[in-house]
Amino acid sequence: MSKTNFTRRGVLKTGALTAGGLAMPTILTAASHAGFTNAPSGGTVTLGFNVPQTGAYADEGADELRAYELAVEHLNGGGDGGMLSTFSSKAIDGTGILGKKVEYVTGDTQTNSDAARASARSMIEKDGAIMITGGSSSGVAIAVQGLCQDAGVIFMAGLTHSNDTTGKDKRANGFRHFFNTEMSGRALAPILEANYGSDRKAYHLTADYTWGWSQENSMKTYTEALGWETVNTVLTPVGAGDFSSYITPVAQSGADVLILNHYGGDMVNSLTQAVQFGLRDMQANGKDFTIVVPLFSRLMARGAGENIKGIFGSTNWHWSLQDDASKAFVKSFGTKYGFPPSQAAHTCYVQTLLYADAVTRAGSFNPCAVVEALEGFEFDGLGNGPTLYRAEDHQCFKDVLVVKGKDNPTSEFDLLEIVEITPRDTVTYPVDHPDFQGGSLGSCNAGA
Repeated sequence: MSKTNFTRRGVLKTGALTAGGLAMPTILTAASHAGFTNAPSGGTVTLGFNVPQTGAYADEGADELRAYELAVEHLNGGGDGGMLSTFSSKAIDGTGILGKKVEYVTGDTQTNSDAARASARSMIEKDGAIMITGGSSSGVAIAVQGLCQDAGVIFMAGLTHSNDTTGKDKRANGFRHFFNTEMSGRALAPILEANYGSDRKAYHLTADYTWGWSQENSMKTYTEALGWETVNTVLTPVGAGDFSSYITPVAQSGADVLILNHYGGDMVNSLTQAVQFGLRDMQANGKDFTIVVPLFSRLMARGAGENIKGIFGSTNWHWSLQDDASKAFVKSFGTKYGFPPSQAAHTCYVQTLLYADAVTRAGSFNPCAVVEALEGFEFDGLGNGPTLYRAEDHQCFKDVLVVKGKDNPTSEFDLLEIVEITPRDTVTYPVDHPDFQGGSLGSCNAGA
């Protein structure tokens, strides 16, 4: 517990140990709230925002926290209301959640599963958080989702792109708004073929944890289906900083494409070093050498600067979208913070609103009531077009963006251009897809 970093905003609630060893919060005694973990009895309800405040994904975490604070402001009736006015569900109205003022606590995941579990556990046990959300790592998300399932609270995942989060590691108390590597592969493959052809040789550098493995597998599946050959796959540690020893062999490998299955600061560093080593200026197999970054964000693009130009990737959302919901969110976020939001900010803001909406529609904070309200829920007006939370796996299905680094950006924020909005139907896969098998949602857990 000494490694965690907590900031407290709200009302402290005490906890008690259970026979099973997991310390659980004291259940408050109001009859109408009895029977589930951290049932709120007073005029407030506490949410737990668990984000990477240090480590390789800290930039993403900072923007997530900004978005969470904005969402709480809007739920409590402050600011301009943001997406409350565009959300197709009109259940939430700026009066808190079921009339209770929203408070929150924060923790630092450190992009580390153990640290993330420790901070989530503290928020549940000591602070009385009734919902946990956040993170920029699939390893973190999977770990915290399992903890929340056991504790009897809802987990609204932040940035988690591994297929496993809603595949073999899915849980009934967990929901994911972010897309996954299967969707990235489906969206990117046609664009890569149109721009680079079907006769390419790819070299993968891959973050050595569940997201990297999933991203590499999906990209191999879809590029090999195009006719691309996979020359080599090399695992790299998260937070390596210096990737030169991994990049040096690429030039002599016979590959003409480098696929960087890296995210956050790792992608910034590996891409920058690949360009510095001259890969993008090379010719190989009679072709211009190219680099692909399957999962993009504006924050990563800003960190990579000039090196991002012309490079394709996929993203969950982008601030340049012109639908009413995206424009409302960009306006709210920009007014408060002075710059446009990232996909990390958008995802976390939306997850908070979706939780509040589900509680309101269910008329209860009971996690099983929330699960029932979210399963099969279809909505619009949150920035990605018509959206479905599939009941069978709690995966969100919506449009996916393919983006490219701009050749002539107009500002430090205008770095990516949308080249394709891949329709929801194109990225929807069957429930029995083999990459998502091996796990079971199980039953919702209301805790105490």
